[in-house]
Amino acid sequence: MTQEPRFKRHLLQATLLLVLGVAWLPSQAAQDCAVILMHGKWGGPKSPYLKVLADKIANTCKVELRDMPWSRIRNYDQTYENALKDMGQAVQRYRAEGYKKVFIAGQSFGANAGLAYQAYIGDADGVIALSPGHAPNYMYSSGLTQQVVNEAKRAVASGKPDANISMTDLNQGQRKDFQIRADVLLSYFDPDGLGNMARTAAEFKRPTPFLWVIGTHDTLYREGRGYAFDKVPKLPTNKYVVVNATHATAPEVASDQVVEWIKEVLR
Repeated sequence: MTQEPRFKRHLLQATLLLVLGVAWLPSQAAQDCAVILMHGKWGGPKSPYLKVLADKIANTCKVELRDMPWSRIRNYDQTYENALKDMGQAVQRYRAEGYKKVFIAGQSFGANAGLAYQAYIGDADGVIALSPGHAPNYMYSSGLTQQVVNEAKRAVASGKPDANISMTDLNQGQRKDFQIRADVLLSYFDPDGLGNMARTAAEFKRPTPFLWVIGTHDTLYREGRGYAFDKVPKLPTNKYVVVNATHATAPEVASDQVVEWIKEVLR
């Protein structure tokens, strides 16, 4: 075989690869969005409740499943403020990598964090609240955390933020005992703090596309739109979605609707 035919064949193969590569670029270019997806209380980044949703979102945006301080292994190892600052660094990293839109999303406590993020940091391009949970104001008014929250306030005020406090946490009717630093406890369980979704919804730093997903069998469903959804800055892309699901299953049941909403915001 002469060198010329071999050269032509290699040139044809290289051209074909280039064409295929160019044809593949629009698919990659379409993924110019990232979604930071957070699990619920005592869960983890491999939560089965988020797998179906994460897999579907991944066809449109990059998905990051984060291990948050309220996971089953971290046990509140940093303040809410510091957790949100860490997320802010991740958002900035994605922007530096060229992602045009970065969404903050989460289920239960993760949804709570989505609202807290936009009230505290405020630079997300969209917030997705799935089966929102964690209600420190209810836990305080019911008497479950009143004593420990007040103890934490006294410790912080007296210059002892690292004092360990024993408390009982509540999650969908289940209780669990923890030893938590006073400043950390206060950051998550202060009834008027960042965990109060009615407050953080009203304090978004700027109007932001907002999606609220709630199941009809979720305790929070009976509170309706007025609990937090109607308090965020109004935008045409804001959407309140009700599905026939439980607190745990709503993200999977609503997964197609979540993906469609993301695509709508990206248009």
